[in-house]
Amino acid sequence: MIDQASSGNLPIGRGLRGRCPRCGEGHLFQGFLTLRPACERCGLDYSFADAGDGPAVFVILIGGGIVVFAALITEVLFQPPYWLHALLWFPLILIVTLAPLRLLKGLLIALQYHHKAAEGRLEPRGDA
Repeated sequence: MIDQASSGNLPIGRGLRGRCPRCGEGHLFQGFLTLRPACERCGLDYSFADAGDGPAVFVILIGGGIVVFAALITEVLFQPPYWLHALLWFPLILIVTLAPLRLLKGLLIALQYHHKAAEGRLEPRGDA
């Protein structure tokens, strides 16, 4: 029996590693954020996968909070000129936005597969 708690065997681990949500061995991404059409190991069709704006929203909220908090603390304690703020925070903004974007997209796609999430559909009521 496979231990579910082993590393990478849960949907969270598979998604964060950018692996196929079904087999955990095939790659999920073709490029930085571009999905492959299907898993090269088990053949899972990735057409179901639609993370939408979810990863970007999480990155904006988390990364924005980190950068704004750091900038406010720096301003209150040191009061540097604006050009130094730009010099300090531009690289941090790139790091806290680009680094977790792929991880979060993989995670959301793996969780979407695990929970069998699909587009909402309305059923006809029959009293038409």
